[in-house]
Amino acid sequence: MAYQNIEFTKEDGIGILTINRPKALNALNTETVTELGDCVDKIANDPEVKVLIVTGGGAKSFVAGADIVEMSTKNAVQGRTFGILAQDVFTRIENLPQPVIAAVNGYALGGGCELACACDFRYASENAKFGQPEVGLGITPGFGGTQRLPRVVGRGYGKELIFTAQMIDAQEAYRIGLVNKVVPQEQLMDEVKKTAKKIASNAKIAVQLAKAAVNRGINCDVITGIAYEAEVFGLCFATEDQKEGMAAFVEKRKANFTDK
Repeated sequence: MAYQNIEFTKEDGIGILTINRPKALNALNTETVTELGDCVDKIANDPEVKVLIVTGGGAKSFVAGADIVEMSTKNAVQGRTFGILAQDVFTRIENLPQPVIAAVNGYALGGGCELACACDFRYASENAKFGQPEVGLGITPGFGGTQRLPRVVGRGYGKELIFTAQMIDAQEAYRIGLVNKVVPQEQLMDEVKKTAKKIASNAKIAVQLAKAAVNRGINCDVITGIAYEAEVFGLCFATEDQKEGMAAFVEKRKANFTDK
């Protein structure tokens, strides 16, 4: 697929996926969501990508939401179909084997906030804005917002943001736990890449198994979750990287992981 609305690049084990419709503030239409899905499927099977960064093109917006012009003409069946399409793509992002960091460089509203919440964690620029404005437009969040946002920030904050349709700034997003870090806009990508490089320097298989354990365990009871944790913990001992990592620790040297 030739992409019209997104860009994907790779450097030193780090993939950068950019939603690139700056004239539309990177709003998500059907074409853009479809392109995202295609790209995400390729990333999932790309051994060169150890960490993925998701960001928006231009200086104003991460993703300002779903494309209102396109949505305004949809009937009930078409609206549901669009929602299911985006939910499916965002779930694939959430379940990528690689860690995914959202570099929120501006507006993250509606579908943009939902996309950010589908990532493993979020860094924001000082000019970032977050919100779920859907009820002010006569609809509900439809790309996973009613489920992921309360899981990220807690039921109270999640419901308040959804029910009021209010927009919050980056510092408030940090206070409620929606973002991990807030930095000046010109430093955002450098800061995100710094963290991505730290993750990429660790044992790839162990990082991916740790992500799987968190994702699977977070929505089940603790006993079930720790049982799965025991399984992935044991699997690590079948890898060459486990032997290398522990040998390097004993020998007081830097580990040379080979992703095996």
